[in-house]
Parts: sequence; structure tokens; C-alpha cells
Amino acid sequence: MNKLMSRWNVTSKKDLAIIFFVFSITGSSSVFVGRPILKFLGLTLENVPEILYYPMFIISSFIFYQVFLVMFGWLFGQFQFFWNMEKKLLKRFGIIV
Repeated sequence: MNKLMSRWNVTSKKDLAIIFFVFSITGSSSVFVGRPILKFLGLTLENVPEILYYPMFIISSFIFYQVFLVMFGWLFGQFQFFWNMEKKLLKRFGIIV
């Protein structure tokens, strides 16, 4: 725990617990929202081949994950931590410089 707190520059175990909680609800929420959005767009397994549907599902879940991560981080008072993580990820993908 202390190694992770040091790596993430987190000062209390309470903040670390909040960060873990945000990660958990973000993952669940992104998958929970991804499938209905695809269905709303008319993309279901009945009318789209599996080889196309699942990559679209993964991409939509990934996009919602990024948005929810910052949003839930803000709601639970850890916006700066998650915003910094988001910026690192976007740099790795070459989206921002």
C-alpha cells in the first residue's frame, strides 16, 4: 500500500480507498452504459456481425471509461489525481502533446 501511495503521490489511506472506489465504479459504469448506447444507435448482435460488434462495444466502453473516470474523480474529490492520469494516457496515445 505504501509503495502505491508513494508512486501516486497520495498522502492518506482514505484518499487511496476513494481512488480504488472510483476505479471500480468507473469500470462497471462504462460497461453498463456502453451496451445501451450501441443499442440506441441500432447496433446489436442481431444486425451487426460479432466481429464488428465487440470491437465497437470495447471502444465505446473505453471512451465512457475515460469520461467517467474524470467525472467520478471530481464527484469524490479526487479530480486532480484522475485528470493527471487522463493527461498521461492521452499523451501516450499521441492525442495531446
